[in-house]
Amino acid sequence: MRKTRPARRGTVHTITVDSEVLRGNLLGDPAVRDVAVYVPAGHDGAGLPLLVDLVGFTGSGLYHIAWRGFDDNLPERLDRLIEAGMPPVAVAFPDCFTRLGGNQYIDSAAMGRWEEFLCVEMLRAVEGQFGCGGVGRRGVFGKSSGGYGALAHAMRHADVWSAAASHSGDVGWEVTFATDFPRALRAIAKHGSIEAWFAAFEANPKPSDDDQHDLMTFAMAASYDPDPAAFLGVRLPVDLHTCERDPERWARWMAWDPLTMIEGHADALRSLKLLYIDCGAVDQYNLVYGSRVLHRRLGELGVAHVYQEFPDDHTQVDYRMDTSLPMLARALSC
Repeated sequence: MRKTRPARRGTVHTITVDSEVLRGNLLGDPAVRDVAVYVPAGHDGAGLPLLVDLVGFTGSGLYHIAWRGFDDNLPERLDRLIEAGMPPVAVAFPDCFTRLGGNQYIDSAAMGRWEEFLCVEMLRAVEGQFGCGGVGRRGVFGKSSGGYGALAHAMRHADVWSAAASHSGDVGWEVTFATDFPRALRAIAKHGSIEAWFAAFEANPKPSDDDQHDLMTFAMAASYDPDPAAFLGVRLPVDLHTCERDPERWARWMAWDPLTMIEGHADALRSLKLLYIDCGAVDQYNLVYGSRVLHRRLGELGVAHVYQEFPDDHTQVDYRMDTSLPMLARALSC
């Protein structure tokens, strides 16, 4: 059963993008990508603002259009919100899944040129077919890794995106990722090498939660400091025996932390029609602490934004989109 059954239901189309910029990526991932596109009832897409959904680690945009028990999937959520008065928007759900389990939505010598795929190829395909979006009418939103992607794109591509929403986005590497390295080293030591660990992981019919957490650490390495000479581009910023950090390698990671990036991208954020950030007050990945620092620093830099904390953790918080999506739609409809 769904929470609601709106009288008017939108349509989800699926298009295929044959990407030039993803072709030949080090992971061997496919360059042909599906993108689902939601168009609200009574519209064909023309003239509507466009939102792009970036999902969290281990997810795909296609997951958000799938059936869900006891809850709305995202098209159903949009139907309900639009029926309740939210301005109509088209929404794209790109499949950005990778062999490493996810995506940070930035260009990487290992993962592929995902920024260019999203900002150029995917937008060109969606807007060309549906007539939505365009300059000043595009927004990006996401949760967890997708929230990070929304923040990174808002900072680096404010000429493309005019609004952004980050739900529990990755912020504050010192309290988020740095504590994961000892566990990743133990996992590597158990198998003898990163390559052997991956062979075991990919052969395992039921990877554990710990396995997937270690996979996330390797995916971050391939995103923030890829080594094209290493297996799948994975190079950790620590000594594999002592876990001592390599200052040069760690600096490359830190350059991608929104707390670092904001110092050079405040003007871009000031140009947005909306910047929305939220995080659970008991987020188990400690993201609330980096989010609080980001909120404080945004205020110090005079960047208008909405910041909210809510009494929950990191999981199953799609209900927060009931707050962010109407804000994005209103901002882009002006």
